[in-house]
Amino acid sequence: MTDDSDSSISTAEGIRPPGLADAVIPIIALAVLIAGSLALFGLDALDGPIQVALILCCAIVTVILFKNGYTWEHVEEASRGALSSITSAIFILLAVGALIGTWNLSGTIPTLVYYGIQILAPGYFYIATALVCGIIAMSIGSSWTTAGTIGVGLVGIAGLLGVSTAITAGAVISGAYLGDKLSPLSETTVLTAQMVKVDLYTHIRSQVWTSVPAFGIACVAFAILGVAGPAVQPTPGEEVELAGLDQVFWINPVNLLPLVLLIILSIRKWPPYLALITASLFAAIMAPFTQHAALESFVSGFDGSSNPVVGALQAGWRAMANGFVASSGVSDIDRLVSRGGMDSMLLTIWLIIGAVTFGALLEKFGLIARLIDPMIRAATTRGRLYLTVFATCFGLNVVAGDQYIALVLPSRIYRTEFIQRRLAPQNLSRLCADSATVTSPLVPWNSCGAFMGAVLGVATLSYLPFAIFCFVSPILSVLYGFIGFRIPPAPPDLEESENASPAT
Repeated sequence: MTDDSDSSISTAEGIRPPGLADAVIPIIALAVLIAGSLALFGLDALDGPIQVALILCCAIVTVILFKNGYTWEHVEEASRGALSSITSAIFILLAVGALIGTWNLSGTIPTLVYYGIQILAPGYFYIATALVCGIIAMSIGSSWTTAGTIGVGLVGIAGLLGVSTAITAGAVISGAYLGDKLSPLSETTVLTAQMVKVDLYTHIRSQVWTSVPAFGIACVAFAILGVAGPAVQPTPGEEVELAGLDQVFWINPVNLLPLVLLIILSIRKWPPYLALITASLFAAIMAPFTQHAALESFVSGFDGSSNPVVGALQAGWRAMANGFVASSGVSDIDRLVSRGGMDSMLLTIWLIIGAVTFGALLEKFGLIARLIDPMIRAATTRGRLYLTVFATCFGLNVVAGDQYIALVLPSRIYRTEFIQRRLAPQNLSRLCADSATVTSPLVPWNSCGAFMGAVLGVATLSYLPFAIFCFVSPILSVLYGFIGFRIPPAPPDLEESENASPAT
């Protein structure tokens, strides 16, 4: 699992190989510090405390490395390599933040949400809930925002109609995580592709083969649950606060042009960063013509310039930098569209920097190999390897309580092994996303599980049996590994570039 440069470092004079305690101490420290941050700060732990925990873990690893004879120069070299590997991801995340801000300003996201609500079929409440949340999450790239806005409303409606709030919450989460996995706007999707060093759209296409069948199975289950459960009364439109979007924004198919542009640029294989930033700029230019009232309200919130040209420039610029802010007075609407901006991604980037650096230090200096190598040696078949990766990802979701760590560490430590076994990188990126991203809301003390339980008002263990997509998706992913379905081989040039030899 180590490359030539790692071997030269490890065999240098005065450097000792890591012991079992050296490998275990950082993992224990990570679990204790993250559990402590969640206990002390709850969901606010993602606003800085978890990031601090990761930086402290990096310091603990550094002390262990000093004990084993490494120098600060060695640590610096490994850290630089870690940060260089996420440069592209950082720019994509910043572009995603800008796009979310301008797409709210231009009415693109409100239009998608408004149309999504219209397909809510009263007779098929659970399956309609999953479909609506899937559409919205795919359009905005955020499972948390989807659950915290339309998801909250749908669970509230379920209570009014006398249907199961636990099943509804499971349907919300199933749809939200389908969209999160398949959206190029999702930071977890971008991060996974970057960590495994696979093209973003190649990663998304690979995920379709597990995500779509898993969601199909979930929809069948929700349809059966809807028929078998109590009758659903017609949903009163006035109960859905988000249905009032047309009172705040001009809802029209024209607002979907930025989405059409992004799809076209993606099909033409533009680099994701350029495609996202172009679609963002287009939405900012379009906003003064399509959402004049919303733009004026937004500008008056921070300036009040009477010059319409200056106001339009300020609005687009501010939406890209700091996100769009609505003041409609309707809480659900304001919460849905008041988001985005490059600065909204800074906490995520901070977390990624800490997680990637921590993972790089564990990987480069053999600490994680001390724990993982016995598991890999025992995984003598492709199916067992897939099962091992799943166990690692889900185990980190349980131990570390954070999906980013559960994504980053396995993505890094198993990449070389997959190449050595002639497995294309998108196999690993799909498996990590299926094993880490979608299982995170199933763990009550994980930040995702805690968030979903808090905002939906349904305990994690109550909705867990009905978050069907979240456990069918990893089951299918591991099953594909055993039976060899949709497992593309690694191209020869990739093997050569990684200096990897076939596994024996």
